[in-house]
Amino acid sequence: MNTQIVNINLSHCNYSIFINESCFDFNAVAHLLKNRKIAIISNETVAPLYLEPLKQSLKRYNNSLHHLILKDGEQYKNQDSWNQILDFLADNSFNRSDLLMSLGGGVICDMTGFAAASWMRGIDFIQVPTSLLAQVDASVGGKTGINHKKGKNLIGAFHQPLAVIINASTLKTLPEREFKSGLGETTKYGFINQPQFKQWLQEHSEEIIRLNLAIMCQLIAKCCKYKKEIVQQDEKESGIRALLNLGHTFAHAIETYTQYKEYTHGEAVAIGMVMAAQLSVNLGIANDNLRKELEKHLQDFNLLTMLPKAVNATELVELMRLDKKTINNSHRLILLKSIGNAFIQTNVCEKDILQAILSTQH
Repeated sequence: MNTQIVNINLSHCNYSIFINESCFDFNAVAHLLKNRKIAIISNETVAPLYLEPLKQSLKRYNNSLHHLILKDGEQYKNQDSWNQILDFLADNSFNRSDLLMSLGGGVICDMTGFAAASWMRGIDFIQVPTSLLAQVDASVGGKTGINHKKGKNLIGAFHQPLAVIINASTLKTLPEREFKSGLGETTKYGFINQPQFKQWLQEHSEEIIRLNLAIMCQLIAKCCKYKKEIVQQDEKESGIRALLNLGHTFAHAIETYTQYKEYTHGEAVAIGMVMAAQLSVNLGIANDNLRKELEKHLQDFNLLTMLPKAVNATELVELMRLDKKTINNSHRLILLKSIGNAFIQTNVCEKDILQAILSTQH
């Protein structure tokens, strides 16, 4: 069994991401599992597919296994679901020596991590991401949290996992729309600081769309490596880590505006990247071809690049004021000088933001 390993090295902890094509492989972290209760947190979509295979993979360690199944969807990434997890831990007498384990996409990974960060001021957890978006993004870097009705991911904590276990074969059961959502998050690395990755994606686009698992393992490993290089420099997003949010300030406003019901996260990110590119062009930072090239790259993977005119652009700008990157009521956005050359722009005028949004509506 060929397992790829990406090691994350931070000032206060180290952990590894294990990526393979066929199974949940816990062999390398067996010493982290013995003699502890494990609470597996999943949702009603993923659990019927993978809860039992995961439990079978853990049986050899003689753990006391518990599981909680939550509702599926971004709209359930909230305080009610988080409280359900905490109540479950209390009812089953989980203490600081025990372990949480996520089994699902980005929502489950984020909520499980936040519950682990909160319970008894922090207990261990392991991520088992089953969606492409979670495998390339939510599983790396220790961002955990839930949404507030006023905005996405406004409640949370930085809490690093003990390990991340990725079984790429879970992508075979991922709905096509969710798979494309993951590609929306994946493509950003080629525009942030890895232009050669954009080329690699284009060269392997057919294999990616056909879900060639060997290629998908390479894709996941590449994205995890690109993200870890930034996270290791700036774990808590005081500087360079903000670059990973290319398109995200726009995307979070889109998701909040539509109450998480119209667009997946990756779809919103794809549209948000086009808005960031248009803003870069409008401000004279990038040449006119930047947006066109970004749009073509996204469209090659069948991703959305425009918002309907029915979306109120002025309200989107208002929602962006609550973004975590905003400082002293000043908009701080990730813009592009060129492909693979993203940077942090401060003091962005709301009039310019509004114009960029209007220019990406149809």
